[in-house]
Amino acid sequence: QVQLVESGGGLVQAGGSLRLSCAASGSIFIINPMGWYRQAPGKQRELVARIYSDGTTNYADSIKGRFTISRDNDKNTVYLQMNSLKPEDTGLYYCNGNAKSTPWGLWHNYWGQGTQVTVSS
Repeated sequence: QVQLVESGGGLVQAGGSLRLSCAASGSIFIINPMGWYRQAPGKQRELVARIYSDGTTNYADSIKGRFTISRDNDKNTVYLQMNSLKPEDTGLYYCNGNAKSTPWGLWHNYWGQGTQVTVSS
């Protein structure tokens, strides 16, 4: 079993910055990719950004140039640096990862509990 624990959310004014962290723990042989999703009230959960262990990244168009995802492979930790935040970035941000517990095991998808990001105008 793998646990994902997020931290770093909060309340910030428009134009401000926040840094989210997500640490994966448990029985991990490999976790790849790791990423961030968000869900605003009344909307579907959407991909914000994800990163593979080789450094390949994918970003949602709405946050390109403002958010940067990074990871520490040794610590199984992923980060999301969010700059120039806008009110429409408000939502519950979830960490996500695909992981195997052994080299021969199956891939499983895991979610964190979410961390709230609120951007005031």
